[in-house]
Amino acid sequence: MIEIHPVPGLPEIARGDDLAALLAGAIADAGLGPLPGDVLVVTHKAVSKSEGAVRVLEGDEEAAYRALVEEESAEILRRRGSLVIAKTRHGFICANAGVDRSNTAPGTAVLLPRDPDASAHGIRMALQAATGVDVPVIITDTFGRAWRRGLCDVAIGVSGLGPITDHRGATDDHGRVLQVTEVAVADEIAAAADLAMGKATGTPAALVRGLRLPPGSGRAADLVRDAPEDMFR
Repeated sequence: MIEIHPVPGLPEIARGDDLAALLAGAIADAGLGPLPGDVLVVTHKAVSKSEGAVRVLEGDEEAAYRALVEEESAEILRRRGSLVIAKTRHGFICANAGVDRSNTAPGTAVLLPRDPDASAHGIRMALQAATGVDVPVIITDTFGRAWRRGLCDVAIGVSGLGPITDHRGATDDHGRVLQVTEVAVADEIAAAADLAMGKATGTPAALVRGLRLPPGSGRAADLVRDAPEDMFR
């Protein structure tokens, strides 16, 4: 059985807040442990706010937002009206370079963390020191998808687990050798956790319990396709 527990009681996160300490306290206050085998999922907004990755949109807010999107883009891949599909400095392909005006104060925009994998690792290490339990951490953002409509949460930062489960070389029930099957398990966990956290509930973290994943040392960067493999560029 897999359980997903939203972590309640977290305050509005501000620059300089000790996010790991706040998470540890909220998890304990809710009686959630953490327990060995748990995975902690945290939205990037909480991480970015604690790291100060928030910008004031001065003057013409729309023009300032567009300028910020251009600034945060390593490469512009597509434009359609005001929508920009960009490659970020992390290598992510996403709308508006991940610059977001939802769930933040009016007149401001939240950027992606500069190094989400490092942010996830820092939270994991601090939680382990505070609780004595090594809990893998996934940092998430909401992305569109090339083949399908609708948005879905994905992993942009990972520490303590392998983001991809590789089944290549295994056989299916009929004895066929699997040749291309790699499961983006970190993305699946991110999307599942979002079902419990929601987009408008002010709950930026959840514990996923019961997965029994082996420890891993991968990064969310491992999920990014290199340009020669990307049929949509």
